Amino acid sequence: MKFSSPLGLAALASCAAALDVDLESPAAIKAAAKTIAANLYTYYQGDKPGMTPGILPGPPPAGDYYWWEGGAMWGTLIDYWHFTQDTTYNNVSEASMVFQAGAPNYCYMPANVTMSLGNDDQGFWGLSAMLAAEVNFQNPPAGQPQWLALAQAVWNTQAAPDRHDDSCGGGLRWQIPLANNGYNYKNSIANGIFFNMGARLARYTDNATYAQVAEDTWNWVWGVGFMSSDYDIYDGAHVDFNCTDISKAQFSYNAAVYLQGAAFMYNYTNGSAVWKDRVQKLTDRTIKVFFPDDIAVELSCELTSSIQCTTDMLSFKGYLHRWLAATTQIAPFIKDTVMATLKKSATAAMTSCDTNGVCGFRWTTGNYDGNTGAGQEMNALAALLSLLIDEPYVKPPLTNTTGATSVGNPNAGMGGTGVGTGGNSKAITGADRAGAGILTALTLSSLMAACVWLASDMSEHGRWHSWKE
Repeated sequence: MKFSSPLGLAALASCAAALDVDLESPAAIKAAAKTIAANLYTYYQGDKPGMTPGILPGPPPAGDYYWWEGGAMWGTLIDYWHFTQDTTYNNVSEASMVFQAGAPNYCYMPANVTMSLGNDDQGFWGLSAMLAAEVNFQNPPAGQPQWLALAQAVWNTQAAPDRHDDSCGGGLRWQIPLANNGYNYKNSIANGIFFNMGARLARYTDNATYAQVAEDTWNWVWGVGFMSSDYDIYDGAHVDFNCTDISKAQFSYNAAVYLQGAAFMYNYTNGSAVWKDRVQKLTDRTIKVFFPDDIAVELSCELTSSIQCTTDMLSFKGYLHRWLAATTQIAPFIKDTVMATLKKSATAAMTSCDTNGVCGFRWTTGNYDGNTGAGQEMNALAALLSLLIDEPYVKPPLTNTTGATSVGNPNAGMGGTGVGTGGNSKAITGADRAGAGILTALTLSSLMAACVWLASDMSEHGRWHSWKE
């Protein structure tokens, strides 16, 4: 156990009682969420002199956290504002998201992390930018990168041919630099985030190219065997074996990212029976696998006898709760099932928090376990926030025809060409909102990556890869 939080040791001394929250009262939920959000923010040091804005302390050995988890934290705090209307963290969230975007291409490949970058790392920041656009989070000033354009930049760089090859019949590799450990591994989370963003961009912009690529990605994941006929989603496999050596470890964020993406496809296709069936089956399987007794459990590392989760994995339950709750807004036919489960899981989550709102990891014991960290606070915060989904101001994800205000740029992250332009076509300017309905017949052959990356022998998630070799 570790006590990274400044509040950790004091909290352990007072862990006899759990955080008392009336989960039938929105006001009580918001009050508890405010306490937990404040504890989460104690892990952030980027506003201190000499520290880097936007990221949590790290990477190891300098601190516990890798670059991507900063992006996940700002997404959590954007959701915190969306569900509670508390603006406490809005300015720092905005500034951090912009700072880490990575000038001049603003595709979340900043120079200080490029050598150790994974597609999933870049993608997590893209997901937070996409969320900011969908919920009308405060927009950066004119002249700075905008949320929708940032999401499009991430998607464009990942859709470019440079990121795809013929090994295993397609799909994104885990790592971006070819010398990184993990470059020879294709995995579900990298492709799942790409699928998820494509589905959301399709709905937001009404541009069918995004939807087609999203469907192609789903088909590849299914065809290569990363998703089983039972809708289990496995971790990935090595290109050296043509992706036949599939690691069948299952992580909750994989299930959640595909479920949310499928729900966006269902909504975008006006209730397609195919996507409805996929959403239903993914929902049923996700709840069965990751919510035994209706309480979230990180199946592959949260063992009955011990916790074997890495720092990264300790944050996955939060994405599970956040993305499942969001799914109910755009695929309401699963709402009763999902929300009944999330409420029971949130009830258990609160038993893992002490009276000061410092939260542990394991939710199944009814006690605070002292296993603290930023991920554990994000988990508990997300569990609470999911219960506010029916508040009248918590609108479903917006689009550029239903009130969204973020300015898009279909060419973002690209060197003059992109999904919105096509080869030699005249470039769309940043003033064009989202490129809705533009050039839906475009193909990925028109994409060229403008973000340049370097090679390194260090993998940002090298500590994960040892059990995959």
